[in-house]
Amino acid sequence: MNWQEQRRWNEVNEGDPLNPVPFPLTVYRLVMAAGANRDFNAIHHNTEHAQSTGAPEMYANVMLLQGMWERAIREYIGTAGVLHAIRGFRMKSFNTAGDTVTVRGQVERKWIDDSADATHRHRLDLRLWSENRHGVSVGPGLAVVSLPP
Repeated sequence: MNWQEQRRWNEVNEGDPLNPVPFPLTVYRLVMAAGANRDFNAIHHNTEHAQSTGAPEMYANVMLLQGMWERAIREYIGTAGVLHAIRGFRMKSFNTAGDTVTVRGQVERKWIDDSADATHRHRLDLRLWSENRHGVSVGPGLAVVSLPP
């Protein structure tokens, strides 16, 4: 699916995969992310400081990693889809400079929320996780989204 197309709820099945979305973690990306979300803790932009705390290298902060999940979700649900919640986001290991973090996922559940207004009733639960060269580094977690019917 590209940005001009819109995924619809009636086109989705439980078990459908999300396209993997890779994020190379360059030093530049980590520094820019730390500055953009005002997380100036040196563990996110200084290798020596990160190593002095026991980390192998400077590493991505939570906001950057959550942003990766949101990007993968948004690519799946399109511009008319709505992200309602992210649950179970847990960092399991460092995502360090030089790693490539890939967000993966699948449709876990397709359901109707009768308590929601008509435009947000068609829901999906998306199971998400992030992987780096060491395996699963974040998650698994769950995103609740709605799509147009």
